[in-house]
Amino acid sequence: MMTDPIADLLTRIRNAIHVRNPSVDMPVSKMKIRVVEALAREGFVWDHEVVEVEDAPVATLRVNLKYGPNEERVIQHIERISKPGRRVYVGVEDVKEVRQGLGVSILSTSRGVLSNREARKEGVGGELLCQVW
Repeated sequence: MMTDPIADLLTRIRNAIHVRNPSVDMPVSKMKIRVVEALAREGFVWDHEVVEVEDAPVATLRVNLKYGPNEERVIQHIERISKPGRRVYVGVEDVKEVRQGLGVSILSTSRGVLSNREARKEGVGGELLCQVW
């Protein structure tokens, strides 16, 4: 039983980028899809797709990772902030820039999963899921 699917998503992306895989597969969930969509809107991954595998009990989420023109990593660092044992919530006034705007925070808000830029624009705070740069 997996207790933290978001940490699993981030770890799979981190490991795939470390060995320069073009994509990474994992079990699908709505929350994982929303987090990957936020990463895609911010330019850290290309896109995602849900793939049906014949002998698997659940569908698979395939995330197509992004690399630079000389195969340099677009995602240099990805970490989980709010964990099941210690939730981290921020108000709209506490949503900060990451690495002077070079990175993003992903938040779960009342208006969906948003990046820190989108959350400030919408004027909402929420649970701080992860930081990426």
